[in-house]
Amino acid sequence: MAIKEDQNRFRDIIKGRVKEDLKKYVSHGEMIGKRENDFVKIPIPQIDIPNFRYGPKQKGGVGQGDGKAGDGVGDPSDGSGQGKAGDQSGEHNLEVELTMDELADILGEKLELPRILPKGNKNIDSVKTKYTGLSPVGPESLRHFKSSYKNALKRYLSSGIYNPEDPIIIPIKRDLEYRTFKKINQPQTKAVVIYMMDVSGSMGDEQKEIVRIESFWINTWLKKHYKGLETRFIIHDASAKEVDENTFFRTSESGGTLISSAYKLCQDIILKDYPVNEWNIYPFHFSDGDNWSSEDTRLCLKLLKDFFMPHTNVFCYGQVESKYGSGQFLKDLTKEFTGDERLIVSQIESRDKILDSIRDFLGKGK
Repeated sequence: MAIKEDQNRFRDIIKGRVKEDLKKYVSHGEMIGKRENDFVKIPIPQIDIPNFRYGPKQKGGVGQGDGKAGDGVGDPSDGSGQGKAGDQSGEHNLEVELTMDELADILGEKLELPRILPKGNKNIDSVKTKYTGLSPVGPESLRHFKSSYKNALKRYLSSGIYNPEDPIIIPIKRDLEYRTFKKINQPQTKAVVIYMMDVSGSMGDEQKEIVRIESFWINTWLKKHYKGLETRFIIHDASAKEVDENTFFRTSESGGTLISSAYKLCQDIILKDYPVNEWNIYPFHFSDGDNWSSEDTRLCLKLLKDFFMPHTNVFCYGQVESKYGSGQFLKDLTKEFTGDERLIVSQIESRDKILDSIRDFLGKGK
């Protein structure tokens, strides 16, 4: 049990470090490329791994051999690595795993995000059992056979009683391990995020990377509140089309920009696949603010007012800074919908502003 408590304290330290340096992790996008199922690997620098060192002489002890005070004893860095020797010290880099829920908690604490209150008729939480680890005590129904057998096998091998001709392994009490669990509330409401992005020539690789990083963190927070969150992706220049996630972040087009084409396609997807009385719907549109004409902007404003405002939880528009974009669309939205909390706009000038933008979008708990 003491080992488990130490592990929990270690995880608390790691989460505290990530929370403290969250802006750095977000702006560099380090975690996005290290996703594995429901876990994210996080590189934590400057954590020294404990090891034995020589102490002053004449102080007792059973160590033998030459050595000066402070020298490492069996230093894990010693080995038979190949390559030319260097004269510079290295840095310990440790990768630790955090669950997506833990990452969402860190984001929520850092930005002081309120819990989302889903809309609709299915706002029911079910209690779910989540297995969290192993313990040396527990009910027989939760005995973990594989871990118990491995412990028994290690004991047989270390004591020299293992016989490969008669490989019978009998676990004893100290070998046994049991699953531990906790009860969590699992929201049953359904939600979809529909991402739309301008991919015309003025949206460069840096602008798309900002959108990629921000959408990862938005998804992380929304998945905390909705089971089975769905995501859809729309790209547009003068016309719009639905694509997969990989295409969404890697497509580059040229030509004009008709924002209404994306809004019309988004509307069609919602009407076809997501009944508005059953689904929590989150459209996000990212652009550099250029639109083909004021007439198309008026059409966008009408679609927002007549369809998106009444039928979605909130409509979010993020304007990514670009040296080629005019930024006019943000001004038009702000002028038309001043004080209307159903529309949230955010100006994303650089990667350093991503956290501020996430707070803009998610800070109202809708």
